[in-house]
Amino acid sequence: MARTGIFRTKSVEQSIADTDEPESKLRKDLTAWDLTVFGVAVVVGAGIFTLTARTAGNVAGPSVSLAFVLAAIACGLAALCYAEFASTVPVAGSAYTFSYATFGEFVAWIIGWDLTLEFALASSVVAKGWSLYLGNVIGAEGSTVVSLGGVDFDWGSVLLIAVLTVILATGTKLSSRVSQVVTGIKVAVVLLVIVVGAFYISKDNYSPYIPPSAPKSTGEGIHQSLFSFLTGAGGSTYGWYGLLAAASLVFFAFIGFDVVATTAEETKNPQKALPRGILGSLAIVTVLYVAVTLVLTGMVKYTTLATENSTLATAFEYHGITWAQWVINLGALAGLTTVVMVMLLGQTRVLFAMSRDGLMPRQLAHTGRHGTPVRITVIVGLVSAVLAGFFPMGTLEEMVNIGTLFAFVLVCLGVIVLRRTRPDLPRGFRVPWVPLVPVLAVLACGWLMLNLSVETWIRFVVWMAIGIVVYFGYGYRHSLVGKRMRPPPGLAAEALDHLGGPDEPTHLGR
Repeated sequence: MARTGIFRTKSVEQSIADTDEPESKLRKDLTAWDLTVFGVAVVVGAGIFTLTARTAGNVAGPSVSLAFVLAAIACGLAALCYAEFASTVPVAGSAYTFSYATFGEFVAWIIGWDLTLEFALASSVVAKGWSLYLGNVIGAEGSTVVSLGGVDFDWGSVLLIAVLTVILATGTKLSSRVSQVVTGIKVAVVLLVIVVGAFYISKDNYSPYIPPSAPKSTGEGIHQSLFSFLTGAGGSTYGWYGLLAAASLVFFAFIGFDVVATTAEETKNPQKALPRGILGSLAIVTVLYVAVTLVLTGMVKYTTLATENSTLATAFEYHGITWAQWVINLGALAGLTTVVMVMLLGQTRVLFAMSRDGLMPRQLAHTGRHGTPVRITVIVGLVSAVLAGFFPMGTLEEMVNIGTLFAFVLVCLGVIVLRRTRPDLPRGFRVPWVPLVPVLAVLACGWLMLNLSVETWIRFVVWMAIGIVVYFGYGYRHSLVGKRMRPPPGLAAEALDHLGGPDEPTHLGR
């Protein structure tokens, strides 16, 4: 029996049928190779140059390489679920579309609203980071920020977003080609760092691999992690707790592979290409991350990295390799460029799917002659440019993390639900050992969410509350699925007369 009201679902068949609407049809241009490049492009960012050093020095020591492996396992479990869903429902929207088919419209709206926050903040925050590196390259830190009437304006980040918006509006295939070139540059930089650094490795620096634990303050009030707030437990630097805490931190270096799923509708042979793109990109970045951390912690003692300003360049400067800073700046610029582009792409595709379903204005789902949602792309570009140009992001970065993990949890649960409700659907890829693997993925993501601050949770709840107001104020009344379920006014009146009046029970759902 079909569910009605806020839990009405959109069938997989209807989702796929909607992709053929002439006015909102996306062009199928992407291959498995394109998707793999997108995945590597968005995951390998500046984090590989900065996050690895800080985490090794302040949290885990040499065992940071193991922390990356643990994070990759947690991320891999979620990636398996994304691969099954994306190959079963090859439609734009990623977790939003998957949730619509399993949990119903209200949950789908919540996850779509959540993803909108994730991608908008991520693209703006990363664009600001790109601007900082641009300032370093042109030789004047802070030179990309000017004062306009007493308000700081970051022209570097706005310039980047403007250029990438034009590229995305021109076509997804062009975006893929640009991504391939820039991703090639940054991967080459990473490989160069690994090869050169390997000659300076001393095995003594790996001992002890897991340093003895030391007390650490976890903050007070809303600044402490939710786990510490609920249990009253303190944290530690190094030791096994430090290793697990490091896994929570470096997990966010993997965030972004889920963007690959948002391009499902633009993929040739999505049943095979999507699983290969998602799992292939994750495998590549895991090897790169682990290799970099092994080289980094082998080049210098982890205590040398125990500052907030330590980066990958710190280890090279220690050995007198002064050109490393320039190369790392170049790699970071290339890395952040593709991260911003793919994040913008992900946001446009989620909003496109929501608009096509009527939960956002339908006019936004119109595609231009290049087969891309130009109107949404321009709006997303403008909003992201304003955020990056005028607003300091600060701790809002953590909201990107909680939004992503929330999406992971719903997708993993959705695999279990769809296996039970629609076992007949053809699946290009099947998660092994269901429900064990999805449950393990939910537990892993849940643990990582508990390690986020109470402050982040409060902001997340507030954003979700705003989303609920918007849904009931607009989305619920304009939903195409809801309109299909409602009988025409004349038919409804006739049905009520036939059944004895409005006070009699009926079987007509809204």
